[in-house]
Amino acid sequence: MLYTETTIGALFREQAARYADRDCMIYPDRGLHFTWREFEARTERLAKGLLALGLRPGDHLGIWARNVPDWLTLFFATAQLGIVLVTVNTAYKSHELAYVLKQSDMKALALVDGFRDVNYVETLYELVPELRTRARGDLRSGAFPQLRNVIFIGQEKHRGMYNLPELFQLGEHQPDGPITEIRNAVQCNDVVNMQYTSGTTGFPKGVMLTHRNILNNGYYIGERQKFTEADRVCLPVPLFHCFGIVLGVMAALTHGSTLVMLETFDPLLALAAVQKEKCTALYGVPTMFTAELNHPMFDIFDLTSLRTGIMAGSPCPMEIMKRVISDMHCAEITIAYGLTEGSPVICQTSTDDPTERRVSTVGKVLPAIEVKVIDPETGGTLGVNQQGELCCRGYNVMKGYYNMPEATATVVDAEGWLHTGDLATFDEEGYYRITGRSKDMIIRGGENISPREIEEFYHTMPGIKDVQVAGVPDPHFGEVIGAFVIPRDGADITEEDVRDFARERIARYKTPKHVFFVEEFPLTANGKIQKYRLREYACQKLGIQKSDFDAQEASDADTA
Repeated sequence: MLYTETTIGALFREQAARYADRDCMIYPDRGLHFTWREFEARTERLAKGLLALGLRPGDHLGIWARNVPDWLTLFFATAQLGIVLVTVNTAYKSHELAYVLKQSDMKALALVDGFRDVNYVETLYELVPELRTRARGDLRSGAFPQLRNVIFIGQEKHRGMYNLPELFQLGEHQPDGPITEIRNAVQCNDVVNMQYTSGTTGFPKGVMLTHRNILNNGYYIGERQKFTEADRVCLPVPLFHCFGIVLGVMAALTHGSTLVMLETFDPLLALAAVQKEKCTALYGVPTMFTAELNHPMFDIFDLTSLRTGIMAGSPCPMEIMKRVISDMHCAEITIAYGLTEGSPVICQTSTDDPTERRVSTVGKVLPAIEVKVIDPETGGTLGVNQQGELCCRGYNVMKGYYNMPEATATVVDAEGWLHTGDLATFDEEGYYRITGRSKDMIIRGGENISPREIEEFYHTMPGIKDVQVAGVPDPHFGEVIGAFVIPRDGADITEEDVRDFARERIARYKTPKHVFFVEEFPLTANGKIQKYRLREYACQKLGIQKSDFDAQEASDADTA
C-alpha cells in the first residue's frame, strides 16, 4: 500500500502547518536558518513571481546551480505550479548544456554564476547571444526557440536576465486566486522533475519523474532509516541528482525532518556541519566518507549525534563501513541501490542489518515495489542465487524518457517492468546483491557515464580514426574512464591532446584519466567489440591486479 497519492506541494504545505516553528532548512556555514513557516512563505512568493513571468503548468524550467539556498525554493515553487523542474548537472559545459536546453524544450533557465572551472553566465551568453540584445522576458533564440526567460539566482544583475530578488518582489504584488486554482489542479501523476541520465546509447535522456514517483520513494527511504521530525540530515550531495532531491529532500519532507545543507561537498565543512547542528544522519558516496574519515582534523569533531544515513553510488569497502560505524558513530548507516529511472531506490538495507549485509548486499526491496531477476537471453524468471538482470515494477517506475518513446520502450516493457541493466542475485532471506552490469555503463564515484556519449564526442576530434571508451579500476573512484584510440594515418596527437580536447568541451568527470593508443580493437566472432579485453589491456599496462575487475569481466563475458 502506498504512503500517499497527494502532490509534493500539498504535502509541503501540510508539513509547514504541522511543524511551523521547527527548523526546516539550515546552511550552517552561512548561519542561515529557515523554519517551515518561513520557507513556505518564501516559496509562495517565488511561485507567484514565476506566474507573473508567464510560466504555466507543464512548462519546463531548468536549474543549473550548486546547492544554493534558493535551489529548493525553486523546487517547491515549481512543484506547486505544475511546472517541471529540469535539473542540469553542475559539471556540464557548453556542449552538454546546449543539448539539454534543446532536447528538454526548456522555457526558462535559472542559473548561478558558475562552478569550478565553468562560468555559467558566459557559457550561456556564448550559446544564446540574443540574451545581450533582447528585453527580459522577450528572448527569441534561433538555436533554442522554446527559451523565453533566464533567471539569475543571486543579487547581481546580468543583461537579459531577471534576478531572483526581482521575482520575489513581483510575487509580493500578485493575488492569491491564480496560484490557488493552479495548485488544486496539479495531480500526483504529473511530472514534477526531469533529470538527465546517461545510458549506453549516445546522449543523456530526460527521465520524467512524477510527484507519486519521488514522494513515495522518499518516504520509504526515510522509513528504512527510522526518520522522525527529530532527525537532522546533513546533505552534502548534489540536489540535481536523485541522491540529493529524493533520498535527501523527499525523505526529510515526508518525515518532517530538518535539512542541513552544504553548497558543495567539502569534508571539513561536512564534519563541522554535523557537529554544529548535531546532525543525526549523514549522506554520501563512499569517496565522501573516505575523505571525511581521512581528513587531518577528523579527530577534533564531535560526531556522537550521528545515528544513520545513506552510503550509495558505488560499493562500500568493508573497512570504510567499519570506520563509519565506529569512528563516525553511524551505527545505523544504510546502503541503497537504484537508478534514476526507478525514482531511484529499489533496494535498501535497514538500520539493524549486520555490517556484513550492508557491505555485501544492497538490502531488501522497498515496500510497494515488485522485483524479479530474469535470464537476459530468455527473459525467464530466475530463482534464489541465480544471476540475471534485475527488473522492477511499481509506483517508482519513471513516466518515460522525454520525447523518446522508442528509448523508453527498450527499458520499460509492455507489462511495466523496468529493466535496470544490472546483474543481480538474491538469497533465501530476500537480500539482493549487485554482481555486475549487462550494459557498458561506467560508474565513477557515483556518476553514471555513457561510453557511447564520449565515443561520439571524440569522433569530432581531428586526428582520431576510431575510439572506444571503457571503465578502468581505480582505488578512489571505483572506476575511471579509459579511452582506447586508433589515430588517423599520419596524425600527430598525444595522450594530453586527447584529454585537453575533452576538458575544454565536456564535463570534467567525463574526461579520460587514461588514454591508450591502439592499432585495432579486440572483436568477438560476430564482430562485437570486447570491452572487457580493453579493460584487461588497461590493467596490464597500469599494473592493476586482474582480480580487481573480475566481476565486471564476468558481466561482459555473459553478454559478449
